[in-house]
Amino acid sequence: MSKTKITETVLRDAHQSLIATRMRTEDMLPICDRLDKAGYWALEMWGGATFDACVRFLKEDPWERLRKLREALPNTQLQMLLRGQNLLGYRHYSDDVVRAFVARTAENGMDIFRIFDAMNDTRNIRVSVDAVKKANKHAQGAICYTTSPIHTQAHFVALAKDMESMGCDSLAIKDMAGLLTPHTTAELVKALVSELKIPVFLHCHATAGLASMCHYKAIENGAAGIDTAISSFSEGTSHPPTESMVAAFKHTEYDTGLDLASLQEIGFYFREIRKKYHQFESEFTGMDTRVQVNQVPGGMISNLSNQLKEQGALNKMNAVLNEIPHVRKELGYPPLVTPTSQIVGTQAVLNVLSNERYKTITNEVKLYLQGKYGKALGKISPQVRHMAIGNEDAIDCRPADLLPAEMEKLQKEIGSLAHSEEDVLTYAMFPDIGKEFLQQRNDHTLIPEPLEPADTDTTGGKAATEFNITMHGETYHIQITGKGYPQQHARPYYISVDGVPEEVMLESLEEIALGDHDQQPHAHTGKRPRATEPGHVTTTMPGIIVDILVEVGASVKAGDPVIITEAMKMETEIQAPISGEIKAIHVLKGESVTPDEALIEIE
Repeated sequence: MSKTKITETVLRDAHQSLIATRMRTEDMLPICDRLDKAGYWALEMWGGATFDACVRFLKEDPWERLRKLREALPNTQLQMLLRGQNLLGYRHYSDDVVRAFVARTAENGMDIFRIFDAMNDTRNIRVSVDAVKKANKHAQGAICYTTSPIHTQAHFVALAKDMESMGCDSLAIKDMAGLLTPHTTAELVKALVSELKIPVFLHCHATAGLASMCHYKAIENGAAGIDTAISSFSEGTSHPPTESMVAAFKHTEYDTGLDLASLQEIGFYFREIRKKYHQFESEFTGMDTRVQVNQVPGGMISNLSNQLKEQGALNKMNAVLNEIPHVRKELGYPPLVTPTSQIVGTQAVLNVLSNERYKTITNEVKLYLQGKYGKALGKISPQVRHMAIGNEDAIDCRPADLLPAEMEKLQKEIGSLAHSEEDVLTYAMFPDIGKEFLQQRNDHTLIPEPLEPADTDTTGGKAATEFNITMHGETYHIQITGKGYPQQHARPYYISVDGVPEEVMLESLEEIALGDHDQQPHAHTGKRPRATEPGHVTTTMPGIIVDILVEVGASVKAGDPVIITEAMKMETEIQAPISGEIKAIHVLKGESVTPDEALIEIE
C-alpha cells in the first residue's frame, strides 16, 4: 500500500485557527528550506482568510507572498483553499472573474486547488474546477461535512460522485468544525473509497478532541492522505499534530515516510514564532466538545468572542452558541463554513443582543433567502423568510448565471492604482480595503498593525483590563473589552463604563501637537449624542459605516434603510425607526460606531 500523504497546514489553516491568520510572510520564509525537505505531499499556504488578512491587517501583497513561497519551496506542492464562486471574498463573482483568478493563481505558482462551496451546491464549483483543469493543475473537490436530519452518508457520496464527474482529481472531506467521530469517519471514508476512482483526503479540526482518531480510521479505511499541523500550531481548533500522526503510522503499512526528528526542528521554530503573536491568542481556541452540539468552527468562535468583547457582552457567549443551531435550522441547515458561518453567526448575535429574534436582519441573510448563495438542502422557515424578504421568490438557477461579466468594469473602477491583473483581482475580492491597500502602496504608506510586546506594563505583569477610576468625586467601573485597528495615528479602544459600552480614540501627544488629529477619519467619534429619542437611529452591535443612504433634509418613512454597517464581515441595513425628516447625521463613511449612539436624528 502507498504511504500516507501528509498535507501540512501551518502556513494557512493552523495559524488561521489559532492566531487569527496573523502570521507574516517574513516569519514563514526562514523555515521554508526545512519545510521543503520534509517530504510533505503538499503545503497548504494560501486561500481561506489569508488573502483578507494580508491586505486588511498585515499590509502585505498576498500575490507577492505566493510568489515568494513558490520560490522558497521548489520541491513541494503548494495548496490553497478556494470558496468556489466566492473565490476568497464573501459574495459570488462573475465567471470571468473566477477564471481570471484561477489562471493568475496558477501562473503565480499554485499546484493544488481545494475547492468547496459553503452550501455544498456543486453548481457553484463547476467554473472553478474547469479553470483549474484548463491551467493543468490539480483540482480537489471538497464536501463540507456537517450533521443534521437531512445530511446523510448517501448525500455526501452523491456530492462526491458529482465532483468526480466534473473532473476533480481528488476528493477532500472538509470537517471544518470537528464534527466527525471515529466510527462515522470509517463508514464515510469506506463508502467514498468504494464509489470513487479518485483518491480521498481528510481535513478534520481537532476542536472536539477526536481528530487524531478520525485520521487513523480514515487511513485504515482507504483514505490517501490527511491534513495535519506542526505541533506548535496544532490541536484545539487547529489540526492533529503532524509529528504525532507520523509517529502513529511509523512501522506500519501506512508509514508516511517523514522523518520525525526533522519535523521536531520545524516545530521548535514555530514555537518561538507563535510567541510573537500572543495578542491574537483566544481563550476560545482550545478543545471544546460543545462543537458536537452547536457545530461552530474555531475561527467563527473567535470572531464571535471578539464581537461580544467589544461591547462588554462576552457573558452572552453561551446564549449566542445556543441560538446558532436554531438560526441554522430556520435557514435550512447550511454547513457552517465561510461565508455561511458568518451569515448564521452574525444573525445569532443580533438575535441575542436585540432581545428580539430577527428584529434586525443582515443583508447577507436576505441574499441567502433569495437563493443568491445557492440552494439550501433543508426547509427554510416560512416565518423567517417572510420577515426578511416578504413574498419575494427565491431564484432557482445557479446564482452566477445572473451576474454579467465584471473584469472590464473592475479594471476601469480601480484605474491606475492597479499595476497588474493581480491588483485588479485584489480590488475585486475586497473593494474597500483592496483599494485602500493599493492606494497606500502607491503612496508608500503601507504600515502593518503593530505587534505588542509580551508585557504591556512596567511591572512585569499584564496591564489591567478592568478597574475603577474616580473623577470629581464619582467612581466609575471601567472594563476594556477590545481594541480596533489603528486609524493613521489614532487607535479605537472599546470599553464599558458601569456596563454601558463606549468607544474611545487614543492619539499620541506628538500628533495632537502637530494638529494632525483634526484630519483623522474618526473626527465624530466620542462626540455623538446618546440615542434617547424615538427618532434616533442606532446600531445593535459595534461595526463600521459602509454607506449612508440619506441626506439632511430628506424625508423618510419608518422602515426605510438609512445606513449600512458592517460587522463580522456581514452588512446590515439600519432602518429609520420613525417617519419624518433627517435633521442631523453624526457619522461618516468608514467610521466605527457602537450601540446606544445616535447616528442619525429624525424628527
